Amino acid sequence: MKLYRTSTVLVGVLFVLLGGLTRLATPEKVYDSENREIVHGTIGETLKYRDSTITVHRMKVAKAYVYNDDKPVETNGAFVAVEYETVRGTEEVGSNDATLTTDDGTEYRPVAATIVNGADFAEPGFARSGSLVFEVNTADLNGLTLNFVTVQFWTVLTQDVSVDLGVPDEKVAQQLVDTAAPEYVIPKSVTRVA
Repeated sequence: MKLYRTSTVLVGVLFVLLGGLTRLATPEKVYDSENREIVHGTIGETLKYRDSTITVHRMKVAKAYVYNDDKPVETNGAFVAVEYETVRGTEEVGSNDATLTTDDGTEYRPVAATIVNGADFAEPGFARSGSLVFEVNTADLNGLTLNFVTVQFWTVLTQDVSVDLGVPDEKVAQQLVDTAAPEYVIPKSVTRVA
């Protein structure tokens, strides 16, 4: 009976110490209760993601998308395609989820055809281009922001990326809808030496 109590106390103390060490890992970078640092940028700007980078090159609006020479997928809304490039550093990048948010707080997730739900990284020292496609409401394009949110497993500092896609008001949003391409062909991911 004594061994059980002693080991229970020791395990409890160990968990408290591990939690404290985890919190002390980067105390100068504790930004909020979730320990998230958000790097903000715009289209064409190379943004740091740990020791890697993410660059969003362009955004396109289309009425349909095509993947792997399949039949075009159409919508009553619009498809917003975002083309990006990642360059992998030496640190592990982990997983991230991509979302498209509007000024009103509406959040969209990538369509299933793009296979990945976030930024795709190659091996260290390589760059990878890719695209994400979102199905959105045409009346909801104002203030589009692309977010890459790190999937957090520990309480240490994580880094997210937020990219303003340059839709400042409803007039610009309507122009994008009016000039939307008939279809967007999802390009295959390309990996190259960085």
